[in-house]
Amino acid sequence: MHTVVCPLCGNRRARRGCPALGKQICAICCGTKRLVEIDCPPECPWLASAREHPPAARVRQQQRDVATLVHLVRDFSERQSRLFFLISTFLVGYQPSELHPLIDDDVAEGMAALAATFETASRGLIYDHRPASLPAERMIAELKPLLLDAGRGAGSAFERDAAVVLRRVEESVRGVRGNEPDNRRAFLDLLGRVIKEPSGADSSQGDAAHAPVRLIVP
Repeated sequence: MHTVVCPLCGNRRARRGCPALGKQICAICCGTKRLVEIDCPPECPWLASAREHPPAARVRQQQRDVATLVHLVRDFSERQSRLFFLISTFLVGYQPSELHPLIDDDVAEGMAALAATFETASRGLIYDHRPASLPAERMIAELKPLLLDAGRGAGSAFERDAAVVLRRVEESVRGVRGNEPDNRRAFLDLLGRVIKEPSGADSSQGDAAHAPVRLIVP
């Protein structure tokens, strides 16, 4: 019987029918080039199977990510949890300037400055604490109005809650970053893997502040 060689690698035996290429390819090329070099159609059975049964390493990563965030909000009140969701979805969707990309250190610095601002406000004083880095300053310039809108009319109790959540995010950024010292976006990457941005009606500022927390659980 004639052995069909994978046309992509030219080495391994072709055993899988690829609907995108209309050819038989090997399992390794199917797995590594899927949706990267191969434009897989949604009806591809190999794509569907991979989505339904993700690799064990990715499942373990998701479990660790979710455990980290669950620990982060372990003692939060309902309002504090919603504020955390609002901040997290903001960070996931935030698009910094190409000249000033955002890294974890900027997030921690920005959260610390904004927490200090809310702590000062809860004592009846108005003073904007500013971070040293420009990316952090630009980030909180967009985040602060969302938080103020979410806490409109709630007074000092909201300001104290916001400060608690911001401090916890700062602490968590530094903790996750410390566990992955070579990854300058370790915390931001974690959020991107776990937090699902609201869509449709819940994506507005007001709805996001009251939407349920969405975690991608394996």
